[in-house]
Amino acid sequence: MNMLPDISGMVFRVLAGMLMSGFTWADASPSTPVVPKGILSIAAYPSPPLELNDIDGNPFSLAQKKGRWVFVHFWASWCGPCRREMPAIQNMVEKLKTSSLVFAIVNTAEDEDTVFTFLGLLAPDIVSLMDLDGQVTEAWQPRGLPSTYLVDPAGIVRYQALGGRPWDDDEYLKFLTRLLMQK
Repeated sequence: MNMLPDISGMVFRVLAGMLMSGFTWADASPSTPVVPKGILSIAAYPSPPLELNDIDGNPFSLAQKKGRWVFVHFWASWCGPCRREMPAIQNMVEKLKTSSLVFAIVNTAEDEDTVFTFLGLLAPDIVSLMDLDGQVTEAWQPRGLPSTYLVDPAGIVRYQALGGRPWDDDEYLKFLTRLLMQK
């Protein structure tokens, strides 16, 4: 009679528990970033069009940013989580200003005075794109505000974050930096 315990069932339960809890294996590859809490690795799809003017009237086209990762962020001044998150985005932009990451910060359907006042108080160095009629936002179909999408250099949406994030925390900055190292 075998006196050793049957560990196969125990191993299965431990592995299943690890997978269900969101456990990820140690990151051995410098090109595979560990995804922080709140950022979803989604089924990849081509990014919707994004052509807008910024608050200063300068044109922005996502199609012209191919070859670079793009941080596409939708927000509005009336959105409580957007208000809390915007200073973190300002800090992130400052910390990553020498990187190749492109920032497309999109205000959804508000007038220039509202956006100017809001950013002047909470993120004076951010220049927002103006989706005055909300049509670009509608094409991207965020499930709420704030919503952030990370678009890869080929123009494919790879990640999404719903709700506010502490973008200036180390885990988010490291994640974004690792994305930029991918080929």
